[in-house]
Amino acid sequence: MDSTTLPPRNGAVLDAAHVGDIRGALGTIKLGDAGHARGPMRRLKTLLAILGPGLIVMVGDNDAGAFSTYAQAGQNYGTTLLWTLALLIPVLYVNQEMVLRLGAVTGVGHARLILERFGRFWGAFSVVDLFLLNALTLVTEFIGIALGLDYLGIPRAPGVGIAAVLIMLAASTGDFRRFERFALSLVLGSLVLLPLFVMVHPPMGQLVRDFATVQMPRDGRLSDVMLLIIGIVGTTIAPWQLFFQQSYVIDKRITPRFIRYERLDLWLGIVLVVLGAVALIGLVAHCFAGKPEAGRFSDALAVARGLAQYHGHGAGTLFALALIDASVIGAAAVSLSTAYAVGDVLAVNHSLHRKPGEAKGFYLVYCGLIVLAAALVLLPGVPLGLLTNAVQTLAGVLLPSASVFLLLLCNDRQVLGPWVNGRWTNAFTSAVVAVLVILSTVLTAAVIFPDIGEDQIVAILVGGGLLALLIGLATLATRAHRAAALPRPRDDARPASPRQMEQWRMPPLHLLRPAQLTPTTRLWMGVLRLYLLLAVAMVVLRVLQLALA
Repeated sequence: MDSTTLPPRNGAVLDAAHVGDIRGALGTIKLGDAGHARGPMRRLKTLLAILGPGLIVMVGDNDAGAFSTYAQAGQNYGTTLLWTLALLIPVLYVNQEMVLRLGAVTGVGHARLILERFGRFWGAFSVVDLFLLNALTLVTEFIGIALGLDYLGIPRAPGVGIAAVLIMLAASTGDFRRFERFALSLVLGSLVLLPLFVMVHPPMGQLVRDFATVQMPRDGRLSDVMLLIIGIVGTTIAPWQLFFQQSYVIDKRITPRFIRYERLDLWLGIVLVVLGAVALIGLVAHCFAGKPEAGRFSDALAVARGLAQYHGHGAGTLFALALIDASVIGAAAVSLSTAYAVGDVLAVNHSLHRKPGEAKGFYLVYCGLIVLAAALVLLPGVPLGLLTNAVQTLAGVLLPSASVFLLLLCNDRQVLGPWVNGRWTNAFTSAVVAVLVILSTVLTAAVIFPDIGEDQIVAILVGGGLLALLIGLATLATRAHRAAALPRPRDDARPASPRQMEQWRMPPLHLLRPAQLTPTTRLWMGVLRLYLLLAVAMVVLRVLQLALA
């Protein structure tokens, strides 16, 4: 911890290491720096110091699971599913902007806020859910490393072991800046996809058309296509991202004054992640178009070999290197999101500014998950490709619950004060949750009725959309009636100036009034529990069906 670190006084910050200078990979901002001077160079230096959270969380999202899911979409269905990425861009921004705002304003991690505002059940559920899903996701990251090493001819056991040690050492120095430089070097390494894209040179006109045109593949069963779409959603907007970015923003010591810079950092990350995803789908689709392997995706290793066969050994090598790079940054981010969440809930030291001896529990969770995942990957007989795709689908069906709590927290004036969501953000996020639930309903129907036809699936989509619209209108009407009946509290008024907003921080947790949950909210939270049980059970059943087939 540097000498300028001060203990938290008037805020809810749980770890004293989260207060002090911002020591980013590309610059430093002193704690006492008023920062009111203007000018292009001053703003550029501030942006460079802030850059990191958005880039890391977004590029980390193009991890081993993403490589597998996007490659499957390209090999089995060409570029016909590129439009899903276009639709996910605003979802990515709105979700991650809400968590970065929560982090900068509250100084408290996502899991701890859920625990404090919604009770022990949902707090415990959020941590256990995150822990299990992240553990499975970590296995997929080391699967990606193992497959990349296999292609390069490097023995799997020592290669996976070296990668695990590297990931653990990068975060265990007690120097936040050193870890961020490591992570941003991996972000830079992700650009290896650009020369690979040039080597394969898929037709740009077709990529642009399919990116902008909603269509469904003509080949393949619709239930399988819907399963893959849910997987794309789950790998592009994974629950761990919410927990990671909120805690990483806090650990970097970013305050409300820097939210506009962090939003730009997020947009840069979104551009990189979408370009990478489009490149992956496009180059794999072009590589296998008209070839015997078309429609027969197995895993990322087979993709690398196919690229080598049709576009030269260099193409396969670049793909393997990009896969390893993506898997390493994904493993580091997923492990950190879990360690941050556990540290937040247990209120123990949890910061990259601390050395292992100062935050034993934090580093034990971080390193323990990595060791466990690496060991599982080395066991013989593990169905690597199936496990990877199953994790992305599971993330897709669990995302609605994470989005619901995110939405509730961002409308809690005790938590965010003047930074609460606006009307349009609430409407958009509610619509996203509704769409995710409808997609999960389609998945459930496809499991129960394997021979379900296109007409039935369309009926579910249309019927679910109309039902969601009616529920939304009823909710708006109820809120409008309640707002008209109750006087607005004086402390809900927005500050008169941006300067006051920059200085507003959430008070310590013990000073907050209990969360006011309406009967309607409690009803829907009960429905959410039922949805989670059914959706997870259907995913497990569907994966078992595919494994047996």
